[in-house]
Amino acid sequence: MNITFLLNGETVELADVDPTATLLDWLREDRGLTGTKEGCNEGDCGACTVMVTDEAGSKALNSCILFLPQLHGKAVRTVEGASGPDGEPHPVQQAMVDLHGSQCGFCTPGFVMSMVASHANGTTDHDTQLAGNLCRCTGYAPIIRAAKAVEDQPVPVWVKDKPVAAKPASPLLPKSSDELAKVFAAHPGATLIAGATDVGLWVTKQLRNLDPVIFLGGCDDLKEISITEDEVRIGAMVDMNRMGAAMADLHPSYAETIRRYASVQVRHAATVGGNIANGSPIGDNPPALIALGATLHLRKGDERRSIPIEDFFIDYGKQDRAPGEFVEAVSFLRQPDRLKCYKLSKRFDQDISAVCGCFNITVSDGVVSQARIAFGGMAGVPKRATRVEAALTGRPWTAETVQSALPAFAEDYSPMSDMRASARYRLETAKAMLERYFLEDQGELTNVLEVSA
Repeated sequence: MNITFLLNGETVELADVDPTATLLDWLREDRGLTGTKEGCNEGDCGACTVMVTDEAGSKALNSCILFLPQLHGKAVRTVEGASGPDGEPHPVQQAMVDLHGSQCGFCTPGFVMSMVASHANGTTDHDTQLAGNLCRCTGYAPIIRAAKAVEDQPVPVWVKDKPVAAKPASPLLPKSSDELAKVFAAHPGATLIAGATDVGLWVTKQLRNLDPVIFLGGCDDLKEISITEDEVRIGAMVDMNRMGAAMADLHPSYAETIRRYASVQVRHAATVGGNIANGSPIGDNPPALIALGATLHLRKGDERRSIPIEDFFIDYGKQDRAPGEFVEAVSFLRQPDRLKCYKLSKRFDQDISAVCGCFNITVSDGVVSQARIAFGGMAGVPKRATRVEAALTGRPWTAETVQSALPAFAEDYSPMSDMRASARYRLETAKAMLERYFLEDQGELTNVLEVSA
């Protein structure tokens, strides 16, 4: 396929592009732009961070798992393009020098580009913005000081890129869900690529051949969020940062879990639909959506169907999705916020869940009238705790009721032991999460980030 994009302000036109060639490899091997580093090659360390601009604005992305066709019509800035046309440094670059934000320097270009992107957007939550960039020698204090030092400085004109006008590249880069439905029906065995945060690793780590592939990034109608008085509907191509922003007022505990979902770079690329369709037993969205009673909307050609989201996950690696069928959206009813999500992982930020539990328990006149509880990391699929729910429903909302329901976790789940947690640990922490939910509902402080001696 043929693609067009801007690279550091200059138009690039590429013909017959390998659809799974990564931007990182192309920058280093074809363009000699070696400032962008390869560290983990899986979107974890941030050394490969670049800034990508499209109609929605500028964002930091990991170039190691960003395929070239995903750049069609967009603008890319690497660390070489952060400085001005006459060599003048970006304020971020100057601050990193002045405040000693670099030692060995390997991670520095990635930090700089994350900071360039956040500076362009006026974001000042630097701990969050830089959670996806790892430094093993400088430490973060001088880097954070550099980020703070430029907060009030103007954005240099040379990094204010705009998307480039580009002709349609290929039917494999559809511009709408209608086009997607047509091309996917014609190629039902194709690999769908949304943000490539998981599929990218199939290429960089597993060296898999994914041909043919269909890129969903151009389907703008799948990026829509609709929030009415009655319903919330999230398009499959909504990225996780936008999802988090949408949940902030509706269900803040869910939004906080999303904030811990990988890093800013990954959340800019990862999509709601991709996280669901992947079917991972440790995906962080499905437990929350199951607890909210969400409905999944699927499409194949001109035919559409809707199912409870928990019914989509059949078994490990197996979902209720036919060849040529794709996730179009997920929706749930507006409801009082009774949702709490608890993510347990070895690292607080940017780590895969060992256990993710979501609780949505309705209490009427002191009695549990409804309970929806779902977990990731406890089975081969995201799964409801139906026996725990039954043990709570219709009973007084008391500590005694909670304690009496705890043994039902062993009836709902038979978790495995792996490198993240043992089966016993998973069961015990699941029980503790229900106890935590109850205590929080009674006004107790249970968050270790809030409790002090």
